[in-house]
Amino acid sequence: MSRDKVIVIDFGGQYNQLVARRVRECNVYCEIYSYKTDLNKIREMKPKGIILTGGPDSCYVEGAAGCEKGLFDLGIPVLGLCYGAQLMMHVLGGHVCKAPVREYGKIEVIVDTSVPLFANVSEHTICWMSHNDYIERTAPEFQIIAHTDNCPAAAMQCVNRKLYAIQFHPEVLHTVEGTKILSNFVHGICGCTGDWRMDAFVANSVKAIRQKVGKGKVLCALSGGVDSSVAAVMLAKAVGEQLTCVFVDHGLLRKNEGDEVEEVFGPSGPYNLNFVRVNAKERFYEKLKGIEEPEQKRKIIGEEFIRVFEEEAKKIGAVDFLVQGTIYPDVVESGLGGESSVIKSHHNVGGLPDYVDFKEIIEPLRDLFKDEVRQAGLELGIPNRLVFRQPFPGPGLGIRIVGEVTAEKVRMVQEADAIYREEMAKAGLDRSVGQYFAALTNMRSVGVMGDERTYDYAVALRAVNTVDFMTAEAAELPWEVLGRVASRIVNEVEHVNRVLYDCTGKPPGTIEFE
Repeated sequence: MSRDKVIVIDFGGQYNQLVARRVRECNVYCEIYSYKTDLNKIREMKPKGIILTGGPDSCYVEGAAGCEKGLFDLGIPVLGLCYGAQLMMHVLGGHVCKAPVREYGKIEVIVDTSVPLFANVSEHTICWMSHNDYIERTAPEFQIIAHTDNCPAAAMQCVNRKLYAIQFHPEVLHTVEGTKILSNFVHGICGCTGDWRMDAFVANSVKAIRQKVGKGKVLCALSGGVDSSVAAVMLAKAVGEQLTCVFVDHGLLRKNEGDEVEEVFGPSGPYNLNFVRVNAKERFYEKLKGIEEPEQKRKIIGEEFIRVFEEEAKKIGAVDFLVQGTIYPDVVESGLGGESSVIKSHHNVGGLPDYVDFKEIIEPLRDLFKDEVRQAGLELGIPNRLVFRQPFPGPGLGIRIVGEVTAEKVRMVQEADAIYREEMAKAGLDRSVGQYFAALTNMRSVGVMGDERTYDYAVALRAVNTVDFMTAEAAELPWEVLGRVASRIVNEVEHVNRVLYDCTGKPPGTIEFE
């Protein structure tokens, strides 16, 4: 891992994971920490730079998220974004108050292109604003380096102290030259070398795993999805026959997926894995009986996973390590590593039961975003068709069925999803859309099929375009494709009489339904 590291201080804003992701696109390693992180801990980490994120508070209100003044005296470059910019000014003696005119959306910002932060940026550049407050007076020693028609202090700098503040969000794609601005900060101002690269990460990870495991036995939770597949192959390269991969078929997979996973990773597949398939669908269905609340379903599925692995470990003999395909969005969305509220608990993060019968859990992909996981997979030699398969959550169809999970509902969503994926592939859209799937709503409605009145379920189709899975926009699918999918589903899937298309982005929605 690179010795260069930039840390993001999280004040609870909606784009905070995206800040870290954009820094990594500059080939600089980046981690997220809560604003409550002790200043001494930050000092000990010796980051090359610090970025303060946006947040929902007004920095001048009692109880608002804050930071110590000493953060700005470490001699480390600091960049404040939106709330982070306002907080910097507030703490250092400026004045922040309610803005006379709120700015939201794409705004033209006039920047001083002679300063390091805006090197090679257009003088008139489009940026994404989202603020009710504004900086009425900058802190002493700060120079204004950007403005808009309604925001006289859109960016500020104090070169001597290496402090920079911008009122807009460079991390979102709507800010046209946002990545360039962040690159100017991490490379030009912080002096990062940009040596965070996937080939080095994979090589270092394999070496570290080998050293950690020693002669121990390893059990890998293999779902067949991208994350667990990459984790499994990485462990196989590191420890070889010391690894046993357990595939739990919990009955919540896509149509025929259990057999497809076994075909790829089983004895006849190309990988030298000790592969064990556990058919446990009835066990999971029984545990989920009568459960409707999404978080409870996730936790039940996560705990049952662990119980199954413990049982398999006892059959295998002494097992020292459990491997999971946890990735960085799982960590942050589960309320760990930052300050953002829990969006959802993941079956392999935070949702684990208190007692786990293994010496230690290894999560080799814990620091990676989804697209970085795919890069790691390619570095490990995993075929494109596996690396770029549609993302599938650990709890499976359990969170694509709104309300109680039953065997009949699983059948309905499996059949509908298979039709959807087949038609998307026929239309050549299967690789151009970031993620798409069918979900079964808990809504029933009246319909007419033949000469009979029906009262059956509605299937919702989801398709989103996304770069990093932190934000997403609904994909504008051709109407003829949606029409074919809808027609086939209501004709071929029993007890479904209506098909809906979800046009919600992330935020405010999540990509998955539960």
